[in-house]
Amino acid sequence: MDRKILLSILAAALMGFIGIWLLLSILPDERAGLRLYPWDVSRDAAGNTRVFDLSIGDSTLAEVRMLLGEEGKINLFENRDGTRSVEVYFDNILLSNLKADWIVTLDLPEDLLAALYERGLRISKAGSGSRKVKLDPADVEQLAEAPIRTLTYLPWKSLEPRDIAGRFGEPAEQRKEATGVVHWLYPQRGMDIARDADGGVVIQYLNPPDFARAVALLPLPAEPPVPMAAESGSDLPAVGAD
Repeated sequence: MDRKILLSILAAALMGFIGIWLLLSILPDERAGLRLYPWDVSRDAAGNTRVFDLSIGDSTLAEVRMLLGEEGKINLFENRDGTRSVEVYFDNILLSNLKADWIVTLDLPEDLLAALYERGLRISKAGSGSRKVKLDPADVEQLAEAPIRTLTYLPWKSLEPRDIAGRFGEPAEQRKEATGVVHWLYPQRGMDIARDADGGVVIQYLNPPDFARAVALLPLPAEPPVPMAAESGSDLPAVGAD
């Protein structure tokens, strides 16, 4: 090929790449202006827990995907006691300058869970003796409009007790597991914050019936929580911060 023609082709390709890069760089990020924080929790008109502009029990998987800009990894799990659930895992999500993993459990009737299990493509062992079932793609497509039952938020940053108290407020009570994990319980907001000894945190958002059932499985209440200083030494963004 003539050297001049080759150089012209390479130059055109380079200019095309630069043009696409510039176009993408000026396109607005739909999530850039969002200020949705894990401590902004309320109840909607129906009494459902509301966080991240989502209502537990009402908002759908499709709405979660739209918010996060990710499809998520979806699987069905069968526990050792025979109970089943469909979970959607979103990893490495950056929202409102906070990085976390998300796990969304879908609200599905038992007969549908049984049908999904039977049509599953592959079964493998997961942690704690449970089974993980890879779902049929046709079933996955149909689940987009299923409502979410619980939302679990796993911050990448470890938190001190003062950080939790400063952002989320004092809990109604605390309960401690034998493993040392301490649950900070907020029944009015349908929120359970579990913190281990190293500061790792798992935040679960549930509606009142599921919250009551989850709390019933925890140990008896620990000693009344000791109020922590409201100020936080973390670098979490302030409410309303840019």
